[in-house]
Amino acid sequence: MILYFSGTGNSRYAAEYLAKLTEDETVDIGNLLKAHDKGGNFTSEKPFVFVCPVYSWRIPRVFEAFLSASTFHGSRDAYFVITCGGDIGNAEAHLLSLCRKKDFHLKGAAEVVMPENYIAMFTAPKKEEAEQILEAAVPVLSETARRIKNRAHLPEKKISIIDRLKSGIVNTCFYTFCVKAKGFRITESCTGCGTCQRLCPLDNIRMKEGRPVWGKNCTHCMACICRCPEEAIEYKNVSCGKVRYYNDRKI
Repeated sequence: MILYFSGTGNSRYAAEYLAKLTEDETVDIGNLLKAHDKGGNFTSEKPFVFVCPVYSWRIPRVFEAFLSASTFHGSRDAYFVITCGGDIGNAEAHLLSLCRKKDFHLKGAAEVVMPENYIAMFTAPKKEEAEQILEAAVPVLSETARRIKNRAHLPEKKISIIDRLKSGIVNTCFYTFCVKAKGFRITESCTGCGTCQRLCPLDNIRMKEGRPVWGKNCTHCMACICRCPEEAIEYKNVSCGKVRYYNDRKI
């Protein structure tokens, strides 16, 4: 069973690609979170595969909390497939305690480079470059699927001191100072279509007088800002003029 969390489509695409090659099913955890489910009850005789983006060199806290609160029956093998704009740092080491808690055998964490989407801080690639990055990810996903199907361990990544710092203190600072919804705003281009409200996986956006209003429960997945059909959402002044990226590739 492949469980995934995806804001702008990269991890959704990776999950569906893996599902096709391993002949497995996918579960969109974003839909469960939107329904205010704190955890789930899952059964699979095939390995559990968890697919998500990297948030400051670790898996998203909201995804980790959901898995921690969930119950898993059947296979005790767990694979993590983490999409990223650059690297996943020392993310795998921080998954060990979660796997011990859920009685999982951690079979590794795959690092899959995908187009950058975090325009609240970085710059997303233009369409042609994004397609090249996606094509380069295909053999990585294929090899990962082969190993999962054979229940083999994923390759170990050599970890540096910088990796430890990024997944440690930098991650803590990121959530403390950066992950806040109050920076989102709309421009005059907003038509009040409600797409942002519909797409928010944490049900954190409400429409008031035809305009979106953000609550405090934000994970910075970038779904609202990157998938707005009018590009009418900005994050402070950081995102102004930047390319919006969304992966709508079909398997």
